[in-house]
Amino acid sequence: MQKRFPQLSGYGVTWSANKRIATVALVVTVLLALAATAAWITGRSEDSPSRHTSAPTGSSSSSEAVPGPAAGPGSVPRPPQLAEPVAFAKTAARMLWSYDTRDTSRDQQLAGMRAWMTKETKYADWTSVSGQAPDPLLWSRMADQDQHATGRAAEGHYPDAFKQALAEDPSAITEAYIYFVTVNGKQTIAWKKGGGGAEERAVTLAVQCRPHHDCRLAAIAPSVTQ
Repeated sequence: MQKRFPQLSGYGVTWSANKRIATVALVVTVLLALAATAAWITGRSEDSPSRHTSAPTGSSSSSEAVPGPAAGPGSVPRPPQLAEPVAFAKTAARMLWSYDTRDTSRDQQLAGMRAWMTKETKYADWTSVSGQAPDPLLWSRMADQDQHATGRAAEGHYPDAFKQALAEDPSAITEAYIYFVTVNGKQTIAWKKGGGGAEERAVTLAVQCRPHHDCRLAAIAPSVTQ
């Protein structure tokens, strides 16, 4: 179904040459010789304590088992208190695929998204996350039509390349505690006069889950890796 206005989410984020070089160096350090993941980038860390960080098992967690975060700025939910990478990534994907121009300004949307980011600036890539938001003019056009969207995360899993790299050296993750998670789901969009549609969605996220801390979003990969 053709939609009159573009979605909030998108996956073709453009990175600078310097960011790509930094990304390659970081991923090689954390994931050893996994050159295929050198395009992925990582982010800052939140200091709120949590129970534990689970190691990757390769299994998906059900959407029903993931608690919904409380309301935040505008319609953007606050990050949940989760220490398990797949569960957190699923809530983050739902956040990225959801928006409501009827009660949320673009600035509020960005502020709400930033609250999900890790605070460790050494690993942060806010550009890959903020780039998901439409520019101010497009947001205004969307608001004129009361456009809003709801995301649903059907499943999440660790990409095979990430699991393989971690299996080669399990201790490599302990430098940055960055986990790569691919989430599949659906985005449902609606606007004035009954307009709307739905579309399958997929995204690969980098999330940071240090022990005894809640997970936080690190970055969004420029392409989906299964």
